[in-house]
Amino acid sequence: MTTVQPNMPAAISLLLRLFLLLPLSSTAAAAADSWDSSLVYAGCSAATFPAESAAQLDLDSLLSSLANSAALSPYSSFTSSSVSGLYQCGGDLPLPSCAACVRAAIQRLSSLCPSAAAAAAQLRPCLLRYSNDSSFLGRPDTSLAFRRCGPPSPSSAAADRQAALSALSAPPGAPFRSAAAGAVRGAAQCAGDIGAAQCGDCVAEAVARLTAECGGAGAASGDVYLGKCYARFWPAGEEGSQPSSCAHRRRTRSADLWALFSLVVVVVVVAVSKA
Repeated sequence: MTTVQPNMPAAISLLLRLFLLLPLSSTAAAAADSWDSSLVYAGCSAATFPAESAAQLDLDSLLSSLANSAALSPYSSFTSSSVSGLYQCGGDLPLPSCAACVRAAIQRLSSLCPSAAAAAAQLRPCLLRYSNDSSFLGRPDTSLAFRRCGPPSPSSAAADRQAALSALSAPPGAPFRSAAAGAVRGAAQCAGDIGAAQCGDCVAEAVARLTAECGGAGAASGDVYLGKCYARFWPAGEEGSQPSSCAHRRRTRSADLWALFSLVVVVVVVAVSKA
């Protein structure tokens, strides 16, 4: 019978990789305390890049560049010979949380759309989008990506809701805008690759959809995400409970990683003692 000896270099390499990941996991968990990592929508093309192809390597490099840039700026875009991409974080999101959000979006796409030639993932506070058609950069896009209307609200909230939505669709200004009217809060955001006028048109379209499809039905909250912008409204105080559950999930994943690290340590120690 052939005896298989433990692959010590591989085991030690895995141990070192896990050890290096632990501080990153702790940092991600800390950054997650202030943002909601829930997925709003994701989509990908049927076309894919062949494994180990030049295009796949370009995509890997692009996603790495986007992830690194997110620690320095709330928006950036990159273009290579095969693929172009961008990310956009909410204007009220701190840069450490922006970086964590973009990395989370990359992980989502890696799972949902492996090697897709074009894909997009919208988490609550950030958008990640790439395509093998670079013409999407700088081009307005008001196609509907996601819509959700909440439960009915008291009729007394109708005036506040309309005031908040009207404030969001005011003349073009910053890519991120927020509004507060009585018991209603609102926010809108454009991708950074379109101009101020295009942003204004996109937000106006999103707000018009919200008004017609959610506000008209007396909804307490609503979300409309278009290709290059979104607009949302919700009751004041509703969002305060979301980050804590998100942080709990991140801390659980961090604890799981510590448990896995401990298990690998035990395996390596046993392997060394038997070698």
